Amino acid sequence: MSLNRYRFRSVWHVDASPADVYEVLSDIANYPLWWHEVRRATKIDDETGELRCRSFLPFDLVVQVKHSIRNQQAGLLRATLSGDLEGYASWEIIGRDGGTDLVFDQEVVVTKPLLRRLVLIAKPFFRGNHDMMMRGGFKGLKQVLEAKAASRES
Repeated sequence: MSLNRYRFRSVWHVDASPADVYEVLSDIANYPLWWHEVRRATKIDDETGELRCRSFLPFDLVVQVKHSIRNQQAGLLRATLSGDLEGYASWEIIGRDGGTDLVFDQEVVVTKPLLRRLVLIAKPFFRGNHDMMMRGGFKGLKQVLEAKAASRES
């Protein structure tokens, strides 16, 4: 296995319907509004966008994201990634206990030259950086879903 290959998995639960969760997660262009580590999102076309991400480490990752699966009925979102990361990221959205479980899976190879050169000393920091980004995403997702529910109630 390459030192520059990473596999990540996060499992979250939110108090929102699968339909609301799917709506938010499938709209990549609006990620910066609620996921602060996603600094910029540029829509390229209906299936493709570009994300600029930064967590606590002082570097940006720029990734082109292309939807490969968008199936609301099955609760699946999957995108191929290219740019500073090559691979895929996916969300499985599962209704449970009046809310929704989300399973995020990502498998990537880092292609950004600086990060490839630093891998031997910095791999634990890269993993920590990813963990912090995911915590920020979870917090932001909960907030946007709560605001969505509150706006319906008013």
